[in-house]
Amino acid sequence: MFNKMSLYRIKKGLVYLRYFGPKEFMIRLKERIRFQKIDYEKWYQNHRRTKEEMERQRQEAFSYAPLISIVVPVYQAPEEFLRQMILSVCRQTYKNWELCMTVSDEERHRMEEILEEDEFKEKAIHLIGISENRGISENTNAAIKEATGTYIGFLDQDDLLAPDALYEMVKKMNEYPETGLLYSDEDKVTADLKKHFQPHFKPDFNLDLLRANNYICHFCVIRKSLIEEVGGLRSEFDGAQDYDLVFRCVEKTITAHVPRILYHWRVHQVSTADNPISKTYAFEAGQRAIEAHLLRCGEQAEVLPELDRGFYRVQYKVQGNPKISILIPNKDHVKDLEKCLQSISGSTYKNYEITIIENNSEKTETFAYYDKIKSDHIRILRWDGPFNYSAINNYAVSETDGEYLVLLNNDTEVIGKDWLEEMLANCQRKEVGIVGAKLYYPGGQVQHAGVIVGIRGIAGNMFRGLPKGYSGYLHKASTQQDLSAVTAACMMVKRSVYEEVGGFEERLAVAFNDIDFCLKVRRCGYLVVYDPYVELYHYESRSRGAEDNEEKIRRYQCEIDYVRRTWSEIMEKGDPMYNPNLTLVKCDYSLREKEDG
Repeated sequence: MFNKMSLYRIKKGLVYLRYFGPKEFMIRLKERIRFQKIDYEKWYQNHRRTKEEMERQRQEAFSYAPLISIVVPVYQAPEEFLRQMILSVCRQTYKNWELCMTVSDEERHRMEEILEEDEFKEKAIHLIGISENRGISENTNAAIKEATGTYIGFLDQDDLLAPDALYEMVKKMNEYPETGLLYSDEDKVTADLKKHFQPHFKPDFNLDLLRANNYICHFCVIRKSLIEEVGGLRSEFDGAQDYDLVFRCVEKTITAHVPRILYHWRVHQVSTADNPISKTYAFEAGQRAIEAHLLRCGEQAEVLPELDRGFYRVQYKVQGNPKISILIPNKDHVKDLEKCLQSISGSTYKNYEITIIENNSEKTETFAYYDKIKSDHIRILRWDGPFNYSAINNYAVSETDGEYLVLLNNDTEVIGKDWLEEMLANCQRKEVGIVGAKLYYPGGQVQHAGVIVGIRGIAGNMFRGLPKGYSGYLHKASTQQDLSAVTAACMMVKRSVYEEVGGFEERLAVAFNDIDFCLKVRRCGYLVVYDPYVELYHYESRSRGAEDNEEKIRRYQCEIDYVRRTWSEIMEKGDPMYNPNLTLVKCDYSLREKEDG
């Protein structure tokens, strides 16, 4: 009744069921089905280069046209796969390449026979002989040693390059000549090459995401001199040798991202692409690669594997015992404030103060509650002007002395007890300016998993409405990463960074002040980190009310205009922490269609 592939998939499903357990297995299955409703194959075919475009690429003369050496370690690959891989290189629209394949003595004869076929004759294809298989790192190093290109491109023996892969890489090199490492987007393709699926649309260089997952992976091109400088691939990291190499390279060079699908990762029954939980040694090697990278960077942290194999949590260590000032603007809504304060009181980190900024409360019960809670730990500041979130926080910062600041809405409720340590450990890193949290609606759906600039005209909270426990597109709702912005409903920032950028823009009284603030911090060279391990409930805007009268609507439009004028470049070019192939009308990382603009 079932063919071999169906039986294989049933068997694989049972393996996943045993690994994840029934609940987690069903969540992942539902997410896979949800994503597969998108017709990516149709999208891919509509976005491929036309014959006319590829012909123009063949005729283009770059001012910088380096030789690119594609290196492929060959080991017991099916001949059909090898032919298709080689053909994908031969069909490149950029012509200054060579293909360097390492083969053991026992495989050399069959490789020579393949290369005698008409379509491969007189091509720049070289066989690098090795007496015996020495593992993927040493086999690849042998190819790199013999390669004569300025850049090295990495290709697996059963995968394929898009015909414009090298053209797009060289085009980017001409735009950014100082680049030492380039990478592209990728997808997967069935063994018979009939269907493309699971596209991986990536952000520009993202340090925290790289420390959580080798998102750079395919297609990766690195300057040969840089590979030689860092010592090539290391066999002790076999299984994650590319991950280890990427870390050592990005520590020393500028990277560039080409946001196009240039690599097709073939899925078949023995490939890691098809069964990513099958190769435990590879994930252990990945963990060691991250640990080695963190050690070189002087970071004190523990690397923990996630349930989703190939993903990791880097748990940084708090340094010292710095004071944290928690700032909470408030107007009435005592029950919300009380719930917020009670959730903070369970915090395991103790060196903090709470400053409540009173802003025009009207109920006597509010002031009675203030009198009740005032202590050495909690104090009340008064702000008698009209509500202006930016001005209120700027004033509160000037009246406190914590080395680190937590901006917190009064309608939030902290879920975990170690939230301050988690945020602080990240915020103490020298390259980090801001750390944001994962927020949920009272019913448990995601309210905020980071912000993407440009969504719906200005910015949008990602994965809004995603059920709790779901991880979203490529686990982005549950993976620590750098973003262009996070919400100030719960945000930690270094005081020194807050003061360096001049605090919040007071012309943005209500909306988008956190977006503007984050972008200012990024412009000064600091990272904005989304940390999904800090979780809170957010009873969103309940204390302020809706934008429901003419004055509020006019003010809101003015704030939109300010952000668009001030940050016109990112609005036009797109958020570097997102991907131009993804939608700007929804907050779920779905594919961008023509109506997105």
